[in-house]
Amino acid sequence: MAPLRVLQLVGSPTSAAFCDLSELYARGCIDALSDSENYAFVIAHVAPDGRWRFPTSLAPEALAAAPAYTFADAVARLRAADCAVAVPQMFCISGMTTMRALLELLDLPYLGNTPFVMALAADKAKAKAVVAAAGVAVPRGQLLHAMRTPTISVPAVVKPNGSDNSDGLTLVTEARDFDAALRNAFAYSEAVLVEEYVPLGREVRCGVVARGNELVCLPLEEYYVDARERPIRRAADKLKRNADGALTLAAKTRSESWIVPADDPIVPAVWKAARASYTALGSRHYNLFDFRIDPQGRPWFLEAGPYCSFSPQSVVVTMMRAAGIPLERFFAEAIGQVLGVARVP
Repeated sequence: MAPLRVLQLVGSPTSAAFCDLSELYARGCIDALSDSENYAFVIAHVAPDGRWRFPTSLAPEALAAAPAYTFADAVARLRAADCAVAVPQMFCISGMTTMRALLELLDLPYLGNTPFVMALAADKAKAKAVVAAAGVAVPRGQLLHAMRTPTISVPAVVKPNGSDNSDGLTLVTEARDFDAALRNAFAYSEAVLVEEYVPLGREVRCGVVARGNELVCLPLEEYYVDARERPIRRAADKLKRNADGALTLAAKTRSESWIVPADDPIVPAVWKAARASYTALGSRHYNLFDFRIDPQGRPWFLEAGPYCSFSPQSVVVTMMRAAGIPLERFFAEAIGQVLGVARVP
C-alpha cells in the first residue's frame, strides 16, 4: 500500500514568534512519524512576509533553499500535491482561522477543530461565556476595550483577551497597579479581560478526544504553582529560548508538570467540566482545557487550547501516552476518523 500523503501546514503569515512555535511542534511531529511507512509528509510553510515555501524538511537550510511562492502559486501547488489529509500546525489567529478555511475551500480534510471553534476559543471572554452557559464554573470577569478602572476587586488577573502562552498576563494585588497591568495587556490585544483571582488550589489541563462515538477524557496534567512563588503561570513558565536562541518548552520537566493519578479526588469533577466545555464550544476530534482548582476542589474554567500538533511534546499526546495509547496509534486513529476509514498504525 502506498503511503498516505499528509500535508503539514506550518508557519505563520503574521508573526515570527508564532512561526517559530509552529516549526517547533511540526518538526516534532514529522520527526516522530517520519520512519513510518504509512505516511509521506508534504510541508507547506508560510513565512511572516506571506511567502509560501514547500521545503523537503523544516531544517533551517532546507527552508532557506526552498523557492518562495505567492499565495496564488501556492494554492496551485497545494492542489497539485494530491494530499489526502492535512495537519494544521499554526497558532496565530490567521493561521488558526483563515488557513483552516483555505483547507476547506480546497476540499482537503484536516485534523482538528474548525475555524469557527478556533476563533471562539481565541476570544477568552466569549469562550468563557459559552462554557458558563453550559454550567461550567468560570471566574467573574470584566472585558475592557480601553484604559479604565476595573470593577473587579483585587486580587485580580489581568490578561489580553486574544493572546496565548500567558503573554501580557499580570496578577494585581494592589488596586494602584491596575494601570500598569492594563497597559501591559493592551500591548498584546485590543481587548483586556480582568478576572477574579481563583485562590490556589492547583492548576491542571484536561484533554478530551473523540474516539468513535465516545468522548474520552484523558489523564490530567498538573502544573507547578505555589501561593507564594508562583500564584499564576506566566509566559516564562511555558516557553523559553535556549542559548542558541531556539524556542523550547519550559514546562516539560518533572518538577514543572506531571500526570495526575487516576484516583485523585479532583479527576471526576474536572472530567465532567471538560466534557461540558468540549460540547459547548462545538469541538471536534479533540480539545484541551485549563482549569484552576480552588482550595475546596472545585474546577474553574480558564481557557481552551484546541490544538494538537501530534508531536511527542504536545500535551494531548502526552496525556494519550499516559493512557497507554502511543503516538502512532493516536495519529492513525485521528486520520481514520477524518477520512472515515480505519487505519493500522
